[in-house]
Amino acid sequence: MTGATDTRRLLDVKGLTIEIDGRNGPAVVVDNIDLHVDRGETLGVVGESGCGKSLTMLSLMRLLPNKIRVTRGEAKFDGRDLQTMSNKELRKVRGGDVGFVFQDPMTSLNPVMRIGDQLIEPLIYHRGMKKPEARKRAADLLRLVGIPGPEERLQAYPHELSGGMRQRVMIAIGLACDPKLLIADEPTTALDVTIQAQIVDLVKELRRKLGMSVVWITHDLALIAGLVDRVAVLYAGTVVEDAPVDELYANPRHPYTQGLLASIPKLSDAPAARLSSIGGTPPEPRRRPPGCPFAPRCPLAMEICRTTVPRLEPVSASGGHRAACFAVEQAREAA
Repeated sequence: MTGATDTRRLLDVKGLTIEIDGRNGPAVVVDNIDLHVDRGETLGVVGESGCGKSLTMLSLMRLLPNKIRVTRGEAKFDGRDLQTMSNKELRKVRGGDVGFVFQDPMTSLNPVMRIGDQLIEPLIYHRGMKKPEARKRAADLLRLVGIPGPEERLQAYPHELSGGMRQRVMIAIGLACDPKLLIADEPTTALDVTIQAQIVDLVKELRRKLGMSVVWITHDLALIAGLVDRVAVLYAGTVVEDAPVDELYANPRHPYTQGLLASIPKLSDAPAARLSSIGGTPPEPRRRPPGCPFAPRCPLAMEICRTTVPRLEPVSASGGHRAACFAVEQAREAA
């Protein structure tokens, strides 16, 4: 990796491994993940529920629940090691340089605090603003995310707003301190498709205006097609494919990615056509297979897949498209 690439890199995660404690000992839930986000880039992190998407991002800010811990790896943000930062330093990063938008605003917003107070709090803590200045900034943020009558909305409680409005408030809180990186954890899951599209368009516009980087966590490949620059596909706690979004859709290399894309309905499909599906289920953390975690469900699995874990290797001339698959590697060598 050249020095020029280093200067562009905002978030760099290498070999991250997370374990969960249980009665029968620890189990690996995130296994040796490598991820990076460049400055001004939007990364989509995609995978089934339980594949480790949210845990990976929570671990960066040391927000993991009890009995879940990072056991290996490093995570650097803007050149600083997040794993070795003091708690005081990390509190300045959380909500400051890194903003979060969580999946369900009704559980993320404090139900007994007015919207304005929840917006003002990080501005006073991270930016040292006086309350009148912070209140003006809070109204500006609500205006920025498209909430009408922002001064009046500051007085509202979360239950007085619609689901879409609450999610916009969460985005406003995430943007309050002009973060360098916004992490959006399935922010549209609880919303109808019309509001989903509005939130996606809003994040695209805000990213363009503010020049920030974005990590968008989702299980929906179709949703992020026009939103992200690059996609990392996770399966059973590991990255199986990583590529620019256009290249991933045009030429998916890993069988799991191919299965996900094949399951998306198309306008050209016959009305009665059955949707494609991936047979089987992901492995439980305590029952991970010894080789490739996708091997038990993979139509291309070979003997080596059942005994050896494939590495994430370049599968394009530019090196920007990577996949962890022995079948892909074998086909490339044959070609």
